[in-house]
Amino acid sequence: MRKQLIAGNWKMNGTIEETKTLIDGLLAGSYDDNIADMVICPPFTALTTAGKMLQESKIAVGAQDMSVHSNGAYTAEISSGMLLTVGVSFVILGHSERRQYHAETNQLVNAKAKVAIDAGLTPIICVGETLEDRESGNTETVIGQQIDGTLSEFSADLLSKSVIAYEPVWAIGTGKTAPPEMAQEVHRFIRDRIAGIDKNAAEKIQILYGGSVKPDNAKSLLSQPDIDGALVGGAALKADDFLKIINSL
Repeated sequence: MRKQLIAGNWKMNGTIEETKTLIDGLLAGSYDDNIADMVICPPFTALTTAGKMLQESKIAVGAQDMSVHSNGAYTAEISSGMLLTVGVSFVILGHSERRQYHAETNQLVNAKAKVAIDAGLTPIICVGETLEDRESGNTETVIGQQIDGTLSEFSADLLSKSVIAYEPVWAIGTGKTAPPEMAQEVHRFIRDRIAGIDKNAAEKIQILYGGSVKPDNAKSLLSQPDIDGALVGGAALKADDFLKIINSL
């Protein structure tokens, strides 16, 4: 049975003081880490604080992006090596907001994922369709292309060191959530697509659901057989809500 992973993407939220308050709230709570792992992904400016506060805890720290380059004249970029120095162990790659606002391609996400794994980071590789894609019946075509592109030339070993997150773009920050059966259908499609690379790795890889996950819908989503956790947005900014999601398992 695959262990669940609940990851919080704070996006561009959280000053240093707000980060301390939120982490204090998480540390004051409890959850069964035999059932699920917890990861929080604050903005870059708060990673050092998060890393120090969580150093002795069971909560992991993730970044929201990273550069494909290891160093050099790349203004404002953050390398995998820099992330490791502040206690980061996960990194979100290819989030729809990076694809939309920064024109990130499947090929770039693929290259970043390989760099992350080589450095010892676990990439959370995001895929997802727009409302237009969904309504035109192109969900599987779009998701299939994203899986094929972002996992190009991946071996079973690389897959074993990765996490996939399915985020329907139309559900991110809108309050809309894919019905559990619809989400399960896409997760199963993703797993079957990955099985084309390696069947054993496909059965073991964690596939998270993201898209307005909240305490009141978490249980129905996370009980689906191919949904192995959640990539949480807004609800991750409230310690009580985030803990309720992980404790819904």
